Amino acid sequence: MTPIVARTREELAQARSKTGGTLALVPTMGALHEGHLSLMRQARRSADAVAVSIFVNPLQFGPGEDFDRYPRTFAADLEACEAEGVDFVFAPAREVMYPDEPQVTVKSGPMGEVVEGAARPGHFDGMLTVVLKLLNLVRPDVAVFGEKDAQQLAMIRRMVADLNVPVEVIGAPTVREPDGLALSSRNRYLSAPERRTALALSRALRSGAGAAASGPDAVLAAARAVLSEAEAADPPLALDYLVLVDPSTFTEITGPHSGRAVLAVAGRVGATHLIDNVPLQLGKEH
Repeated sequence: MTPIVARTREELAQARSKTGGTLALVPTMGALHEGHLSLMRQARRSADAVAVSIFVNPLQFGPGEDFDRYPRTFAADLEACEAEGVDFVFAPAREVMYPDEPQVTVKSGPMGEVVEGAARPGHFDGMLTVVLKLLNLVRPDVAVFGEKDAQQLAMIRRMVADLNVPVEVIGAPTVREPDGLALSSRNRYLSAPERRTALALSRALRSGAGAAASGPDAVLAAARAVLSEAEAADPPLALDYLVLVDPSTFTEITGPHSGRAVLAVAGRVGATHLIDNVPLQLGKEH
C-alpha cells in the first residue's frame, strides 16, 4: 500500500491520527539508499507503525556547501518507502518547517564544535534544530538514526536527555557497499577515480581497528599510514580529520586508554565531503 504523504502540518496531524499503537520515525533528507532502508526495517522492529520524514534542511548546510545540488529524488524515495511498508511520509516544504526566519534554535554546545563540528561550523546547531522540530511535530515513540553519523547520533541522544524529549533514540549499524564504502547519498557525486580514492577511508578504519588491542597511538598510526597514501593519490584525498574519541562526548582520547572508543575520519575527494567511523574496544579485553 502506498504510504500516506503529508506535506502540511494539518495533513501530518491527520496521518498521525490514523496510526495505532507505537510509532517510529526515520528522519531523512531523501535520496534514499539501502542504509536508509535498514533504518526503516529497524523502525518496523521497534514500533507498530513507521513514519519517514524527507526534508533537505537548509539550516545544517554552511556557505559553499552542497544544499542546492543535494540530490532530490522524491518519486523514487516514495517507491522505496512503499516497498518497506512505511505507513506515512512527512515531506514538508521549507515554509512549512520554517514559516518565519527562526530566532530560537538549538545550540549544540561544546560537542558541536569539535570533530565534524570544527570542519563544518554551525552544522550541528541546524541538525539538532530540525530534529527537535520533527520530533515535536511527528511525536514518535521511537526515532531511528544511523551509526554512520556517530557524532550526530551522540548529540541527538544528549539533546533528548538534556531537554527531556519523550522519545527513545535507537542507533542502527552502518551499511556498506560491497567494496567497503559507507553508504551515503553523496556517493553518487563520485567519479570512478574519485571512488577508488574514497575507499581509503574505510580501509584506514579497518587498519586502525586491527590495532585496537595495542592502544590509541597504534590505532591512529595504522589508520594514518593508509590515509597518507590516499593523500598522494590521483585524485587525492583532502583529509579533514582522523580522530579517536569518546563515543558519548566526542572528546579526543589521548594517552593510555582502555574501553569503548570511536575512530572517526572525514575528507574530501573532488568536491565531495565524506565521513565514516568505526566503534572500537581499546586495550586488551580481560
